[in-house]
Amino acid sequence: MTRQILAIDDEEAIRIILKASLEFTAGWTVLTAASGQAGFAIAQTEQPDAILLDVMMPETDGITLFHQLQAEASTQKIPIIFLTAQAREVERKRLEALGCGVILKPFEPEIIAQQVRTLLDWQKS
Repeated sequence: MTRQILAIDDEEAIRIILKASLEFTAGWTVLTAASGQAGFAIAQTEQPDAILLDVMMPETDGITLFHQLQAEASTQKIPIIFLTAQAREVERKRLEALGCGVILKPFEPEIIAQQVRTLLDWQKS
């Protein structure tokens, strides 16, 4: 079974790297969205296996979008991993307290699939 990941990040370079990296190293299908609202729409229609969500975005930030996804019955069970450049321990703990994994930016493209697998407790797939 091929996993489907939705990467939501306002930076095009990050979306390109995530898509290429996860498709190449893990064989997953990666959907991308440049904004929180586009990501919300894709999450509802595509029902991905997981969402990689940037914290800092214009308009709808990652935390706001997380709460919108949690409030919607069709998306509330999709696991979310936050991507953040905020390396402070307090910030990481705040995100983890929401029940989400956290991957710090800049991430290593060659190991991000393994980080996702570990955070979501996915076996090699």
